[in-house]
Amino acid sequence: MDKHRDTLGVEPICKVLQIAPSGYRRHAAIRRDPGLRCARARRDETLLPDIRRVWETNLKVYGANKVWHQMNREGLTVARCTVERLMRHLGLQGVRRCKVVRTTVANPAAPCPQDRVNRHFKAERPNQLWVSDFTYVSTWQGWLYVAFVIDVFARRIVGWRVSSSMHFGTDGKRDSSHRLLKFCD
Repeated sequence: MDKHRDTLGVEPICKVLQIAPSGYRRHAAIRRDPGLRCARARRDETLLPDIRRVWETNLKVYGANKVWHQMNREGLTVARCTVERLMRHLGLQGVRRCKVVRTTVANPAAPCPQDRVNRHFKAERPNQLWVSDFTYVSTWQGWLYVAFVIDVFARRIVGWRVSSSMHFGTDGKRDSSHRLLKFCD
């Protein structure tokens, strides 16, 4: 924008980019004099090295909550949400206790069911429209996968099935929880 401001002018360029000329002028003024930044930006700049230091001192395992507690113990009063935001900005995160499970595996080659109601989930009477949902639940025994069939009119579950595998026995094998879909009364 600075290259073309002499030939085209600031306002026409801002109009094309759909930004306010005052916003551009404020940005340019802050670039010239960083002291014009807001108090939050100046405070963030002073907190970033402290957050990184606390995180690295504690073997890069502390999450935002523990970094926040440590900073408060050191006398650096800061809000927990600020520590979370700045750690996210720095790309820092603590070690997670549980293993990461990838629950969704996209397959572009798989046939996708058609949306026969065009996203209009309304019914005028019971049993006119049923929709399904699929979710997973972590248990002490491992992951369980649950499929629901819901009556749109009544907004009630009319059938469900739980399985220990995501495939519900469709691969030709019957998993340990292979049952017919249970319909509620």
